[in-house]
Amino acid sequence: MEIFTEYRDEIFAAFWTTIQLTVFSAVGALILGTILAAMRLSPVPMLNWLGTAYVNVVRNTPLTLIILFCSFGISQTLGITLADRQSPTSIEDSNFRLAVLGLTVYTASFVCETVRSGVNTVPLGQAEAARSLGLTFGQNLRMILLPQAFRAVLIPLGSVLIALTKNTTIASAIGVAEAALLMKEMIENTAALMTVGTIFATGFVVLTLPLGLLFGWLGRRLAVAR
Repeated sequence: MEIFTEYRDEIFAAFWTTIQLTVFSAVGALILGTILAAMRLSPVPMLNWLGTAYVNVVRNTPLTLIILFCSFGISQTLGITLADRQSPTSIEDSNFRLAVLGLTVYTASFVCETVRSGVNTVPLGQAEAARSLGLTFGQNLRMILLPQAFRAVLIPLGSVLIALTKNTTIASAIGVAEAALLMKEMIENTAALMTVGTIFATGFVVLTLPLGLLFGWLGRRLAVAR
């Protein structure tokens, strides 16, 4: 308890950074993942191929490599920064945004497959009926398929977002001051492995358990009756 009291402000700040990483990455991943799902379902062969290639490559690449590529490849090698160079927190801001980029790119591939599986639960006759009424592929997707698909996969999407919350710990590899980086520093400073580990494990349970319960409730409440 003494350790928690001593580092209380730092712990709350670190978990606030973790929450921000999760929220921004989740929004980006949901948008990009939905676009990728539309590409994979597209009747245009090139779009279908690009979507499939993206998912296969990214899903089979370790997240750590993607995060490091965003930092060393985009920022240090190409010199592209995602923050104001004149700002005193330029490096921290850039690393945070690069971490969000990496998490978004990685998680979008899982969102894509989840949404695509949801589309496959929609009876084929509905899509055929929409086409017979003259709806384009985009209209069919937007008005018929995706609304039902999202309702069908709310619980799996919740699992993806919970995994994203835990994956934010990888951002510590590029110096983002989130929970995992602080945990490492606290262990080095106090040598209280069990106590520090328990504090941060509890913190992640507090973040992820309500998320799982919420998506479970929404999934049951909004389930599509077949």
